[in-house]
Amino acid sequence: MLILASASPRRLELLKQAGIVPDKTVPADIDETPLPRELPAAYAARIAKAKTEKVFTAHPDACVLAADTVVARGRRILPKAETEEQARDCLRLLSGCRHKVLTAVAIKSPAGTRHALVSSVVRFKRLEAAEIDAYIATNDWQGKAGGYAIQGEAAILIPFMSGSYTNIVGLPLFETVKMLRGLNNERT
Repeated sequence: MLILASASPRRLELLKQAGIVPDKTVPADIDETPLPRELPAAYAARIAKAKTEKVFTAHPDACVLAADTVVARGRRILPKAETEEQARDCLRLLSGCRHKVLTAVAIKSPAGTRHALVSSVVRFKRLEAAEIDAYIATNDWQGKAGGYAIQGEAAILIPFMSGSYTNIVGLPLFETVKMLRGLNNERT
């Protein structure tokens, strides 16, 4: 049984795109507060592992898949924007700059564990105040790391990306499928 330890509709859609349909979706209710001076990659890895551990404890016979996506500007972890002001702050910080999108993927099953960290680079154009206002009006930023979703209307604000597109959306499919297949091969 495959359990996706996430409430993210984007992760579920990405898995379906790869032909993988989890048997269950069980969001892991954990504290996602960054530790003092925690670096973005360490934070993403810690959160993804904590999600798998939490759900695996309740479902020890299942294969549990979890991920955490972080938008980072240097050492700074940008929030999942919950308010317009948070989203505006993120967009102003990202305007005209490159930033990293890091997704940690963790899989735990009776056959073993797998972990991966995937990094992509995104650059926003220099944003005018009117462009920020227009994007905020879409509400596409709500609950999104860094206050944007590349697969939505923010795409017209991004002239450059390098790395895995599905990583930026929220789940690097190549690495995730490779890890799932590796675990399946170990069980046979």
